[in-house]
Amino acid sequence: MLIAIVASSPLLAVDKIRVMALFHDKAMVQIDGKQRLLKAGEKSPEGVLLVSANANEAILEINGERGSYGLGSQVGGHFAVREMVEVRIQGDERGSYNTTGSINGRMTDMLVDTGATIVAMSQVEAKRLGIAYRIEGEKSFVRTASGTARAYSVVLDRVQVGGLSLNQVDAVVIEGNSPHKVLLGMSFLGRVNMEQRGTLMVLQQKF
Repeated sequence: MLIAIVASSPLLAVDKIRVMALFHDKAMVQIDGKQRLLKAGEKSPEGVLLVSANANEAILEINGERGSYGLGSQVGGHFAVREMVEVRIQGDERGSYNTTGSINGRMTDMLVDTGATIVAMSQVEAKRLGIAYRIEGEKSFVRTASGTARAYSVVLDRVQVGGLSLNQVDAVVIEGNSPHKVLLGMSFLGRVNMEQRGTLMVLQQKF
């Protein structure tokens, strides 16, 4: 993804900026070879302002323009280039792709399911993950292998698989203890690039 940085004021005398590490309200930023640990609201001696930061991104202000930069993002001249993030999932003997990911920061087992239109999980798993589906969700019904089941439509703050992290992912919580794993459906998969390479399922960040 290329983010053009246009400013009416004179450009910073900076050739290269790179996001090295991300923390809550802090970021390690390399500016022309010098590492700067910036706190939210702090400006580096070179004039780069860290507006905010979390484990996924840093909001930097450069020449009065704000932009979102993930881990490894590099700014050179007038452009920021985010490095490609790729996740490889090995298929099992049945051709299923199982992996471990996280939802709202909590680890969970997942099954890649291109036949599912949306990320789906059981109410048992939703409770374990701390999802307040009865309060925040909207009642609905879904069709399962055993018939129609009550469900709740929710929006997940963050879903992460390896280095791939997406915010505001639509999902459904199904009453009962099935499915036993979170189904990684198209509400997540449709927002990344998918490619099958032999027995590998490769997911790549979309730009």
